[in-house]
Amino acid sequence: MSVKVTIIGAGSVVFSLGLVKDLCLMEGLKGSKVCFMDINEERLDIVHKLSVKYAEDLGSDLQFESSLNREESLQDADFVINAATATHNEYFMKRRRELTARYGYFYGRTGMPEYHNLQLMLDVVKDMERICPDAWVLQAGNPVFDGTTLMTRETSIKVCGLCHGHYGYRNIAQTIGLDPDQITWQAPGLNHNIWLTHFYHQSQDAYPILDAWIEDNIESYWKDKQKEEGIPAQMSPAAIHQYQMYGLMPVGDTPRRGGWWYHTDLETRKRWYGGPIGGGDTPEGRDRILKGKEKRFEQMKEAAYDPELRPIALFGDKKTSEQHIPIIDGLVNDNEGQFQVNVRNDGALAGIPDNVAVEVPAIVNKKGIQPLRVQPLPHKIMLECIYPDWLRMERTLEALKQGDKSMLLYGILDNHQTRSYDQAMEVLEALLSIESNAPMANMEDINEHYKWPSHWKLV
Repeated sequence: MSVKVTIIGAGSVVFSLGLVKDLCLMEGLKGSKVCFMDINEERLDIVHKLSVKYAEDLGSDLQFESSLNREESLQDADFVINAATATHNEYFMKRRRELTARYGYFYGRTGMPEYHNLQLMLDVVKDMERICPDAWVLQAGNPVFDGTTLMTRETSIKVCGLCHGHYGYRNIAQTIGLDPDQITWQAPGLNHNIWLTHFYHQSQDAYPILDAWIEDNIESYWKDKQKEEGIPAQMSPAAIHQYQMYGLMPVGDTPRRGGWWYHTDLETRKRWYGGPIGGGDTPEGRDRILKGKEKRFEQMKEAAYDPELRPIALFGDKKTSEQHIPIIDGLVNDNEGQFQVNVRNDGALAGIPDNVAVEVPAIVNKKGIQPLRVQPLPHKIMLECIYPDWLRMERTLEALKQGDKSMLLYGILDNHQTRSYDQAMEVLEALLSIESNAPMANMEDINEHYKWPSHWKLV
């Protein structure tokens, strides 16, 4: 059955082409239309040209169109994949890191609540309510936890947040010598805060295998990895330390976060995530990623305009591991499957209100996306990891809803790197002065939205 899929933020070329490849290879979605939307005309043209060539390579009859106008792109959409970001692109994050470093914050960790990306997500689904109210939005851009919760509370649009961090279970299995395809697993929680509650290999509990491997091999593994490409975050000292603290392995992006004590400075990062640069979540680590993306983009740009260069040579002819297109296929063609999703809780994870988004397994078919009720997480994980993250999210959404500048300040004051009230005030004003590159959001002047409370008196 053919559908129209609109990709917002399609200028993320690698991600968009992966979706196109999956659509080309999905037999049940033949003849579908893909609409690319972005504010960057050059990137939009590149992804469009590459997609046309890719469909030719794969013998697909997909139709493609592009638009610089969001409302236009949403006309007749059945599914909207939102990968757009106002502040999470690498160039902007680099600017923010450099600015906050001048105020004494390592790697931009100020505690400033999110706002531009959340406003952008809300703007998209409110447009959808007017233009394509029956469509699903599959949210790909961060913050998935905050954004999925916000969109489900504020609109009637069907929302599903997606992330690929849960595939960390495969990295764990491979590292300890198990076939990932023989693993049965479950890792519920909140996005970027999920825990491996079930880990079976050929029907046997694999945690004892993991424990024995850690006892016998972890030190040599870390030593060898540091000589090669670096220690993967999933099996880093920080990840193993969190396992020791909580009795369950943190999965995917969870070990990249952890507590503040893993991230105080570069030397601390090296201790917990390995040398020589402390992993990817450091200034040098992100700069390397940025250079890699720039190189990849130039390759794709060349491939878009050179008739001799073909996308299939860059990306192959095998489906990606992304869940977006298989979920669409399940919803449209009743090809039932189980997926890891971020959706409104509604009793799936005990201890969390129904109107908070949780990351849990779900059955997807013609009836919709149906989250499975999972076993409760250990009380310690709830108290020290889940509840604090939930409270932070609630403060962020309240700050956005009320436009309360003092709540932005509180987020910075509550940060472990903040040493004084004056430091917090200075970095707040500095961040508000640079965080204006949100042309896709309707919040052109953030200072018009966020104001001090009427009773506020600056001291």
